[in-house]
Amino acid sequence: MIFEPTPLEDAWVITQKPIGDDRGYFARAFCQKEFEEHGILSRVAQANTSFSKDAGTLRGMHYQIEPALETKFIRCARGTIYDVIVDMRPGSPTYLRHFGTELTPDNMKMVFVPGGFAHGFLTLEPDSQAYYLVGEFYAPECERGVRYNDPALGIEWPIEPVVVSDKDRSWPLLSVR
Repeated sequence: MIFEPTPLEDAWVITQKPIGDDRGYFARAFCQKEFEEHGILSRVAQANTSFSKDAGTLRGMHYQIEPALETKFIRCARGTIYDVIVDMRPGSPTYLRHFGTELTPDNMKMVFVPGGFAHGFLTLEPDSQAYYLVGEFYAPECERGVRYNDPALGIEWPIEPVVVSDKDRSWPLLSVR
């Protein structure tokens, strides 16, 4: 695997390195030892998947607070997603900055999301599926969110989100917190 730091502190883009032959290829999707060598994701509590039938489906921007900070490791198993992370850690030098990248099965890229980061994605084609490992169990009392279109963040989505849950539309704006 190739580990590339993002412009946000502690976040990474990881690209699988396929080893191919006439049958196809083999690629490592997760290696605890390699992750720990980069100081990331020491445990996996859950493996989640989401399927979105329509292009323009937005899921996010979600995170959890202490004592249930979630790390996440995201890849696209089908279709195309535009994945975005936002550093929500007040003491961080990259606080409230965001980073986005396109994930597809073909580009073999994955994103590591540190605890305290908001995460979300937008499907760019129909029938897209995301797969992710999560480092903490879901704790509804610790769940928080930030509005995907909050002007204070200035996230530029590659297409207009058209399918957004009521919950994701109603997260408070940063200016009114």
